[in-house]
Amino acid sequence: MANFEESLRKLETIVGQLEQGDLALEESLKLFEQGVTLSSACKQELDAAEGKVQMLVKQRDGSMKPEPFLTEPLG
Repeated sequence: MANFEESLRKLETIVGQLEQGDLALEESLKLFEQGVTLSSACKQELDAAEGKVQMLVKQRDGSMKPEPFLTEPLG
């Protein structure tokens, strides 16, 4: 299985080909299907990575404390 970076590059290539709009319908559908599969694989990898990420917050006493990764922007 390709790693995240390879999958993302392939997905970007597919999007570029589809955006040009000069492909036959069958080829466009084939590329779209591949793109959906790659997009799903990338999302799964990102979700798994997000579950592992922890931000370290410096405490007043200088120690570091792990905090859960925030998925929502502060504001």
